[in-house]
Amino acid sequence: MASQMMSEALPQYIHAMGVTLKLASIGIALALIIGLISSFVIYFKLPIFRQIASAYTEISRNTPLLIQLFFLYYGLPRIGIQLEKETVGIIGLAFLGGGYMSEAFRGGIESVARIQVESGRALGLTRVQLARFIIFPQGFANSVPAVGANALFLLKETSVFSAIAIMDLTNVTRDLIGMYYLTREYLLMLVISYAVILIPLSLIISYIERRVRHGIFGS
Repeated sequence: MASQMMSEALPQYIHAMGVTLKLASIGIALALIIGLISSFVIYFKLPIFRQIASAYTEISRNTPLLIQLFFLYYGLPRIGIQLEKETVGIIGLAFLGGGYMSEAFRGGIESVARIQVESGRALGLTRVQLARFIIFPQGFANSVPAVGANALFLLKETSVFSAIAIMDLTNVTRDLIGMYYLTREYLLMLVISYAVILIPLSLIISYIERRVRHGIFGS
């Protein structure tokens, strides 16, 4: 009986995996863009924008995703701004992830040897050229491990989306348990579903880290 119910629930889990991956992919991509821009603003100490970027980083990293989602989904309608559930999930994930990605990129950028930056300036390179040819390539390579860890963290954070009724893996599991009371079976399917997503991604990130390390150190 239990195995039959699990088999019947499989299409729902497959669909929920698709929803989870779609929202996570868009949210992480936006977080990378936000984090990259923010890290360069802070690194180059751009007036006003640096303070804004620093404040954003602190707020995003020190507020729970759940609170951010509640604010976007339940708070904004009070001032006339209504957003779709999936849009709220993406914005929340991008807002949270941007702060973590910013710190990851900033750490990588600041690890670039100062002598290389000074040499670039001595050659007459502009800030944009310094970023393009010296700072960004090396800084990005150095930040790969932290960026990869953040991507895995953000993907796991999608489990919070169930709080605003997005039909992700966690919400599907909760609904099925509520209907059929097969708690262990559906929780097992939830764990397997996340493992199917996270383990391959973790292996890919590990492979990229090894390739980057080989490119930097030659071993």
